[in-house]
Amino acid sequence: MNHTAAVKNTFSLRTILIVPYVALVLVLASAIGWLSYRAGDSAVLTVSDHLLLETAERIGQAIDRHLVGSGATLEAAFPNGMLAQADIDKDLVNLRSRFWIATSLHIDPNNYVYYGNTAGQAIGLYRHSLEEGELRIKTKPEENRIRYRFKGIDGPLQFHSKEEKLFDPRSRPWYTAGANAKNDTWTSVYIDFGTQDLVATRARKVSAANGKLAGVVATDMSLRSLNDFVRNLKMSQHGLAFIIEPNGDLIAASSGPNVQHSKDGSNVRINAKDSGNPFLSAIYLKLLAMDIAQESRGNAKTFSFEDAADERIHVAYQKVKDNTGLEWITVVAVPSKDFMGDVLQNIRRTALISALAALLAILIGLKILNWVATDLQRLSQAAVQVGNGLIDAPLEILRNDEIGVLANSFRTMQLRLQTDKLTGLKNRDAFERGLNAKISQYHASDKKQAFGVMFIDLNGFKAINDQYGHDAGDFALIEVARRLSNSVRNGDVVARYAGDEFVIMLNDIAQREGYAIIRQHIEAAMAQPLKLANLADAPEVQLGGAIGISHFPEDGIDAVALLKVADRNMYVQKFAAKAV
Repeated sequence: MNHTAAVKNTFSLRTILIVPYVALVLVLASAIGWLSYRAGDSAVLTVSDHLLLETAERIGQAIDRHLVGSGATLEAAFPNGMLAQADIDKDLVNLRSRFWIATSLHIDPNNYVYYGNTAGQAIGLYRHSLEEGELRIKTKPEENRIRYRFKGIDGPLQFHSKEEKLFDPRSRPWYTAGANAKNDTWTSVYIDFGTQDLVATRARKVSAANGKLAGVVATDMSLRSLNDFVRNLKMSQHGLAFIIEPNGDLIAASSGPNVQHSKDGSNVRINAKDSGNPFLSAIYLKLLAMDIAQESRGNAKTFSFEDAADERIHVAYQKVKDNTGLEWITVVAVPSKDFMGDVLQNIRRTALISALAALLAILIGLKILNWVATDLQRLSQAAVQVGNGLIDAPLEILRNDEIGVLANSFRTMQLRLQTDKLTGLKNRDAFERGLNAKISQYHASDKKQAFGVMFIDLNGFKAINDQYGHDAGDFALIEVARRLSNSVRNGDVVARYAGDEFVIMLNDIAQREGYAIIRQHIEAAMAQPLKLANLADAPEVQLGGAIGISHFPEDGIDAVALLKVADRNMYVQKFAAKAV
């Protein structure tokens, strides 16, 4: 009783009534600030993981495009199962034509195809450009190779030079590797003597009519464009992306070169642990400790660790392997501070606003508290859904404060994950998700409505880039996207798949005959001259494209199968058009 009386005598009634509520509001404000931090941390890190995974998979897709290009190049030069004649001189015309076609498929990076046989004869075709080529021939083992220049697939040969050093294909590493491998195989990555760039060679054994070894065909894959792709990735301020071999040798890196000068003036490869970049070295040593070299190829994975400076680092990596012996690792890493800076700033603002609210209006503050908590719960639930793979999970939060900024950022991230930045079309991931959803809808519905997938690969796009620049190429892609969108029906989905490749999901196509009209519309739209209006002289170019179609469910029961069939049919049309 005496203590109660002392309190009454010491503090005014206003103080006794207000202080507990102010304290309660401050405690609640602190709790809300903590919840905001946790929700923001969870939401941002969840989306950041998806961005890291997407970036790692984009690098993997770039590698796959290089691998597919080299495989297609060898297949065009010497189709699987084709037998070689014992004398190159007797098949010179056919070899030259096939090698020209092979180097036309993916002139960057597969612009050189060559073949050597067991007799020591050799032929190679090197493309200097779309129109100019160089034929390197030796028909007698004891002779040096002769180089001829020519233009066009059947252009007359002009003597250029005769090599001083004797070239014997049978002594080359690529010949030995191809001859001893049952299927296609890769040589180790090495530094090209002429260009000083990293190069890998893909080789294939060619059989004679008696089933024995006739020779080996090979193509070089320069890794310069892959290194440029990694260097041009849009990363955060301190972010890093790189590609390594299992032994740590760098293939490409966003932060520096992949080769360095040695004391004798020659170029040597750089190992990740000796790269001179502490951030890169720390990530590699962590991967080395995890023994990921023993993992098989799969989807990109994420993990985090604390470096020597107690900075948390978020990492995504993917093991890239193929059935020809290639084995690389793609890595993307970002420090936590790059993700959490805005979140922490928003928390500080929230704390300040909460303090002012406690002083100005406790009742209004309590109402706002309930409002804030509700939206935070929505944000957290949306973050959990995104974490479970539902990238398009709806987020119904319309506010103008920090939480609204966070929610808008969250929605923007969701949209960016589904949209191709250049054309505004859906991206590959969003299209594949939509395709899987369409298949699930088909199986769940009593009314079975068949549909199809159209795969489009532009013709002549690289020539636009080479002649007019990448800005003109981007303009062309945007215009193609517009034409495709205008050529399909309401409800059909157009997406940019990769590079100059587009895909369309055509809904409610009962029979294959239904594709004809749509295909005609698209081909007509693509055939129209394209005016590069972003250039001063605004030239007109002709693009066109190869189209492949797959029909569900006859051509495949899942998205992967449908896309593969459409892609294969597209290449069939492309090769058929080139053969005409």
